[in-house]
Amino acid sequence: MKTTLEELLAFVAVHDTGSITAAAEQLGQTVSGISRALGRLERKLETTLMRRTTRRIELTEEGAAFLAHARAILASIDAAEEQMALRRQQPAGLLRVNAATPFMLHAIVPLVGEFRAAWPQITLELNTDDRFIDLLERRTDVAIRIGKLEDSSLHARPLASHRLRVLASPAYLEQQGRPRTLAALERHSLLGFTQEALNAWPLRGAHGDEWQARPTLAASSGETLRQLALAGQGLACLSDFMTETDRRSGALVQVLANLTVDMRRPVSAVYYRNTALSGRIACFVDFLAARMAQQA
Repeated sequence: MKTTLEELLAFVAVHDTGSITAAAEQLGQTVSGISRALGRLERKLETTLMRRTTRRIELTEEGAAFLAHARAILASIDAAEEQMALRRQQPAGLLRVNAATPFMLHAIVPLVGEFRAAWPQITLELNTDDRFIDLLERRTDVAIRIGKLEDSSLHARPLASHRLRVLASPAYLEQQGRPRTLAALERHSLLGFTQEALNAWPLRGAHGDEWQARPTLAASSGETLRQLALAGQGLACLSDFMTETDRRSGALVQVLANLTVDMRRPVSAVYYRNTALSGRIACFVDFLAARMAQQA
């Protein structure tokens, strides 16, 4: 049987206080409990550590040698606990973050410098996937997901929601004309996702508040669609977080604004429910939520 922490604490406390009674008071235990712990320790070590008399307790030669090791072990535990407390106050270590490429490029990357300045002890590892991943399989601490969440085994924290708009480049509109009605869209080049569920555009009509686009050019990544739209290849429906700079500069302009409804895609941070939320994950998610709230 291995020596326990309880037995080491009892042994050191008895030596330091000079009696079993004083050690019991110091550790908040009973006298019999301390006495039993010492007895178990000596049986495990197969040696006598202390000579007990009615007046005093003295270490044997073996006890003096073991005391040094016991103190070192307890000091190491104290140091480890102190280090963990410091990590909670100043989170440190590797943090693996996964997000879709557009969100990583347009929402997270611009904030990396500020985050690293605030939390210099955290090492970021940024990975991108345009489809949902298995967090355990990909060794991911926290993932940023856009859209409806379906995996109930994950704990999720809402971060923000981003509006969708139908956009095109001025060059495309000059060449192909600006659509004024939903019917006119059928004559245009439509840029959409390979995932059909993502091609519901926020356009009001007889069908309701969603118009199902049938892409003439499809891609799996929103960033690819953005680049195609910037290159004048057609109309695309994209989230505000990835097109704010383009809209501000005029590189992309909104079309059919009068028919556009306020449709938004939620953004959430997810991690496994059955794992403790470490300090580094908490501070990253808190930071991201605060910055996204400022941008909303």
